[in-house]
Amino acid sequence: MGQPTIYHIPVCPFSQRLEILLSLKGKRDAVNFKVIDITQPRPDWLLAKTQGSTALPVLETERGRIIKESMVILRYLETCYPDPKVAQPDPYRHAVEDMLTHMEGAFATQGYVFVLNQDADKRDDLRAAMLEQYARLNKLLVEHSPDGLYLFERFGWAETVYTPFFMRFWFLEYYEGFDLPDQERFHRVRAWREACLVHPAAQQVTREQIIKLYYDYAKGAGNGALLPGRTKSSFAFEPDWRRRPWPPQNKYEYSATDAELGLVTSEQDKP
Repeated sequence: MGQPTIYHIPVCPFSQRLEILLSLKGKRDAVNFKVIDITQPRPDWLLAKTQGSTALPVLETERGRIIKESMVILRYLETCYPDPKVAQPDPYRHAVEDMLTHMEGAFATQGYVFVLNQDADKRDDLRAAMLEQYARLNKLLVEHSPDGLYLFERFGWAETVYTPFFMRFWFLEYYEGFDLPDQERFHRVRAWREACLVHPAAQQVTREQIIKLYYDYAKGAGNGALLPGRTKSSFAFEPDWRRRPWPPQNKYEYSATDAELGLVTSEQDKP
């Protein structure tokens, strides 16, 4: 019998949380990760497996059964590979984890709404809304874990869920100049965020990679969509992101071309 397979999009935060969980368990190689190109239509063979759904990641079990939704897949993997446990085994502590992870949807959505925004006049309101999301996390952390770095003694379930978004929100720092103010209502969540960002099990992506690949999001085009005047998405596999220049930060005043983003080579430019 073969391995489970996860079909995923490169640098997808929902996929990264699965990789983090498996890394914490020492089971990264127990699952086959198959990359799907976000810049191309989903292949027919994959749509047949997912019954037409384009959302990723999805997990295909060894028996060919399909499991969708990253949090559902996360639970499945936690059950399949129970040692060591990532979620807290104590019922109350696990409930606290769930209260925190229940807030992740609004937190992530606000960050993406912020980076996708193209109206400079809305920046202050979006910044305030993003800060409010961090303040909510800070309040729960202070209530249940006022000291230390993580929610509990170690990097666990809540950290696995949130760390990919802390990393994606590097795009807010770069394109929106966003960061947490040095204020008491953000001190606990700042410490938590910084501890999560440097954990060894969460190093699947880099800041440079996020900034370069998410340029089109900063210009209002998500999920591999093409911007006007462009022929390649910033999520394209080639040229590799390491060979591309850093994108311009002034997203509201300027739109970079394919060539300026390093998405075409001189050979590709020739008629």
